[in-house]
Amino acid sequence: MQQRTKIAILTGPTAVGKTAVAVDVAERLGTEILSADSMAVYRRMEAATAKPSAADRARVPHHLIDLADPTEPFTVADYRAAAVAQVERLTTEGKIPLFVGGTRLYLAALTQPFATGPAPSPEFRETLMGRGSEELHAELAAVDPVTAAWVHPSDRKRIVRALEVRHLTGRPISEVQAESRDQPGLYDAAWVALVRDREEIYRRVDARVDEMIAGGLVDEVRGFLDEGLTPDTPAMAGHGYKEIMRALLGEYSLDEGIRLLKRNTRHYVKYQLLWLKGQPGVRFVRADQPHEAVVEQAAEHFRTELPAGR
Repeated sequence: MQQRTKIAILTGPTAVGKTAVAVDVAERLGTEILSADSMAVYRRMEAATAKPSAADRARVPHHLIDLADPTEPFTVADYRAAAVAQVERLTTEGKIPLFVGGTRLYLAALTQPFATGPAPSPEFRETLMGRGSEELHAELAAVDPVTAAWVHPSDRKRIVRALEVRHLTGRPISEVQAESRDQPGLYDAAWVALVRDREEIYRRVDARVDEMIAGGLVDEVRGFLDEGLTPDTPAMAGHGYKEIMRALLGEYSLDEGIRLLKRNTRHYVKYQLLWLKGQPGVRFVRADQPHEAVVEQAAEHFRTELPAGR
């Protein structure tokens, strides 16, 4: 029986401090970083995406960043295909594929059964424009209560996809996805999740949002509005873009948009932590230790579980 390819995953909630740790871990492992961030895949989106700096990229090659324009559709299946190509290259070179990020769907697409379902339908999605996420969630609950039970009412991207699959196939997305559950995921993985006390993460979230605003987020979003992007554009669904865009459209004040951005990101942190605690085999590492201790614990776990070349 052929040995399955194994990957390393360094994850954790938003603002926990993954980037600085990841670069040092990658250097110790002699490998490269594969982003697992659903906003980092978009070019020209900089202020709210926390992409690695030019200095970090000079130290360690980063991949799966800037793959699509915000005006273009980019699906989980697109990400998976791009990730597979990078994993094959790195394993051929005898390097450990190191994924860094906190996007659950991206990580699940690599490690859990995956069903692509029908291709996106721009025509159907256009019929949903102008309708609120909570209204759409109520519609989803009527046709697919299994999916609606775990998708948050504000998670427009997943709500729209679930409704789209139902419209195109006549079947709930939960049923489509269930067909692949008897198949293993693409890769086995060694997981390290960085954690801090939740209140500390919340403080770091608030500080990051303030940095986003100071770093030009409002002007960046205004530019996307001028290009014709809307809050319903998939690339604008990320935290930071949807709240500020709606503020610029006059739905509420900019101060309220910033407040909502902080609140929504804190809610997302809570969701990420709950998901990680439910993942089997995750090695949790406290990120509030001295930096060298954090890096060494993560690197040692990966070295033990995934010796180079396996």
